[in-house]
Amino acid sequence: MTRTDNNNRPLSEQNREVMLSESDINTILVNGAQISLTKLRRAKSTDAQLCYYAEIGVYLEVSLSRGAGITEGTLEALEEIHRVATHEYMETRKLETVADK
Repeated sequence: MTRTDNNNRPLSEQNREVMLSESDINTILVNGAQISLTKLRRAKSTDAQLCYYAEIGVYLEVSLSRGAGITEGTLEALEEIHRVATHEYMETRKLETVADK
């Protein structure tokens, strides 16, 4: 027996497009970048750190899309996260270089 909606269409035939509001998109971008920053800080290998640093760069790049509903506050938050990530990533590289000498 197939479940149906109010129009008596099977659920498998219903349009299931998820609509995100502009505030959802802004929240997803900032939270995603913050998660990547946390993972960058915890990463043990250079490759993992670079991967998380790149993820933050992608969130920042997406935020530059015009017409996507990205707010100035989101852009500023992502720029700050990227700045912190850059500092921490470079500091780690510097410490590894000193340790190798």
